Amino acid sequence: MSASLRSAQWYAGADRNAYIHRAWMRRGVPGDFADRPQIAIANTASDLTPCNAHLTEVAQSVKNGVYEAGGIPLELPVVSLGETQVRPTAMLWRNMAALATEEMLRANPIDGVVLLGGCDKTIPALLMAAASVDLPAVVVPGGPMLTGHFRGVPLGCGTDVWRSSEEVRAGRLDEEEFRRSESAMIRGKGHCNTMGTASTMALVAEALGMVLPGLAGTPAPDARLLAAAHESGRFAVELVAEGRAPTSFLTTGSFHNAIVALAAIGGSTNAVVHLLAIAGRLGIDLTLDDFDRIGAGVPLLVNLLPAGAFLMDDFHRAGGFLAVLREVRDLLDPTALTITGRPLVAYLGDARIWDSEVITPRATPLRPDAGIAVLRGSLAPRGAIVKPAAASPHLLKHRGRAVVFSSIEDLRARIDDPDLDVDEDSVLVLRGCGPKGYPGMPEVSNMPLPRKLLERGVRDMVRVCDGRMSGTAYGTVVLHVTPEAAAGGPLALVRDGDWIELDVPARRLDLDVPADELAGRTVDEATVRGYANPRRGWERLYVDHVLQADAGADLDFLVGSSGADISRESH
Repeated sequence: MSASLRSAQWYAGADRNAYIHRAWMRRGVPGDFADRPQIAIANTASDLTPCNAHLTEVAQSVKNGVYEAGGIPLELPVVSLGETQVRPTAMLWRNMAALATEEMLRANPIDGVVLLGGCDKTIPALLMAAASVDLPAVVVPGGPMLTGHFRGVPLGCGTDVWRSSEEVRAGRLDEEEFRRSESAMIRGKGHCNTMGTASTMALVAEALGMVLPGLAGTPAPDARLLAAAHESGRFAVELVAEGRAPTSFLTTGSFHNAIVALAAIGGSTNAVVHLLAIAGRLGIDLTLDDFDRIGAGVPLLVNLLPAGAFLMDDFHRAGGFLAVLREVRDLLDPTALTITGRPLVAYLGDARIWDSEVITPRATPLRPDAGIAVLRGSLAPRGAIVKPAAASPHLLKHRGRAVVFSSIEDLRARIDDPDLDVDEDSVLVLRGCGPKGYPGMPEVSNMPLPRKLLERGVRDMVRVCDGRMSGTAYGTVVLHVTPEAAAGGPLALVRDGDWIELDVPARRLDLDVPADELAGRTVDEATVRGYANPRRGWERLYVDHVLQADAGADLDFLVGSSGADISRESH
């Protein structure tokens, strides 16, 4: 047995503890199993996470690759979060999934790990865990589904749900027609086929260097995904032999490249909070301002919903992620390495665009600047963000009177009230949706528009919220307002009729209320009643310890890492 293997701490020796560790694992494995690298396959497959349900098949390909390279594959089911299913929001459990994965990797005789994720929170949680335990690790994204069609029209997961549901509320789409399209949208295995959070985080993981270059974005039904999973299993054994853990190559430059990539692909705003959390686990000083400083001038090159017209299988056939990165190569950090030990930029030479409608050349971008805009001002002292590529240009500089909703329940009860005092110039404000307030920071910031305005043809308004927005959504939505209302932010003090000024070019979000008047206000009872107040369990722990959005919404005691060391025996 190689004494250099971490698993030797369990399996080497002749004492009773080593005997127990080895004996209980001898169930069909090769006789020399304890002498081989032990590779965990952290699998987020679950029937209740439909986007990840196929990962058991992917895991088998990983196992084959691990065996072929001389390792022992060990499938490790970990906490799975289905974005479409769990309530109140999957974000409430992202940190728990990261914590559980980290602890199980540390507690078991594991030398390296292959991380299988797909649905929105699963890849971020796995990356947070990998950063904190710091064992050799490689990510295999589960891939997007193929495009579904209804009556000859392609359907974008999520994006067309938001769009069509508004048309139903406007009285311009038959409700039965809307329901019939439901069976056509989800064509088969894989996660959302738009540039939502799942696709974004898979591509961002590759930009960070945690995915074998060229894999992210491969559709879930594509046989090449299984081939790449096999190769990732082989590669995990090589990573262990070389001792290449995440902290050996993830640097500030890695996050620089992730931010450039996020802008160029028109990725989800959710990537901001996830990247901040991952950086926090690594001890890398990443801030909100870095997203604006690095990404603001990056051109949007990917013509995908919700910021464009096409879908992820179009993106893959058009050249994929490496073709995009090749167009912005001069903006990338050339020193940032990948898990292969080579720089990310070393993989871009052969990349080509095969369909310039889907991936536009640098010379003719969809937008010349597409990064996440970070706003500050009297309504967001510690920051808020907006995605200009998904917003209406005429609303990026706007002044309007606030129409305030104290909770998500208040919004749903009143948004379609014909007597609601609102017009197209109003600013819709929703509070109580931050990490503490909800709890968990749900994807409700892209509020539905008032029915009476939809019926008049209005399709976008400025919306301001301390929650998040689905990566598949669109509109002029200011989100992640920090501090959130439940943490004492000024959002809690906004009243109906207050003037709000949004100026994205100037990076401002201001409440035009005199400071002395604001200081004299108190939070109304309806807002306080809407805040989460759990008595026990994970929700209690979460509310007591969660950080704000500008710090990644991690738990305060999970920031940083503990490494892979564990000393005491169990017997």
